Amino acid sequence: MEQGEAAAPAADEKGGEEEDDFGYRLFPDRNKKPQSFLVRSLFTFHNRCQLMLRMTLDTNPYAQLLLEAMKQSGCTVFNDRHFSCEDCDGSVSGGFDSATSQIVLCQNNIRHQSHMNRVVTHELIHAFDHCRAHVDWFKNVKHLACSEIRAANLSGDCTLMNEISRFKFGLKGHHQTCVRDRAIRSILAVRKVSKETAEKAVDEVFDACFNDLEPFGRIPHSKTDAKRAYKDFQNRDRYNANL
Repeated sequence: MEQGEAAAPAADEKGGEEEDDFGYRLFPDRNKKPQSFLVRSLFTFHNRCQLMLRMTLDTNPYAQLLLEAMKQSGCTVFNDRHFSCEDCDGSVSGGFDSATSQIVLCQNNIRHQSHMNRVVTHELIHAFDHCRAHVDWFKNVKHLACSEIRAANLSGDCTLMNEISRFKFGLKGHHQTCVRDRAIRSILAVRKVSKETAEKAVDEVFDACFNDLEPFGRIPHSKTDAKRAYKDFQNRDRYNANL
């Protein structure tokens, strides 16, 4: 899940599954009857969200690589089917609803194109993981932790410029620290577990999941890195096709 800068909701120390809504409280529009196109078109937030989404899908190399990787994995993504612009809780910017295989984009919280690029990329990584692996999102917190680590690591969440904008500075190991912290925050936002449980899950899978760079093949620290990774991915596909 892609978070805003607000603090994550307090965790239930008991971690009782029966009381866990799996983060759906953050996305209240999920349970509402869909509005007509005419009604939705009257809302500026919705129009802006749709326009920014289209720009991301058409021009952003992070998203383009993930869309192609999803297609090759047998999970073609369609704009109208797999993305939904909705109003959300103020603490989140997006989410992946595995029950519907749909990416939720928080139209009331995403206000500029670079933010949309990052949110779409982050959630597409969750969608890619959902496609390629048997992820138990609801009962296995380690599975959730792994995907959150990968999303924070590969989406650009922890680039130097983004961290500076959060007034966080560091040198050695700063990227890894950022990835760990954001993965923990995301788990706490959508699961009623203690901070200790979230930290333990992240730490136990961190090395393996941090080093799982599919489908990028590298950590894309910038759009230039993402473009290179996209080109490498396309070349790898052409090479495999000729074997």
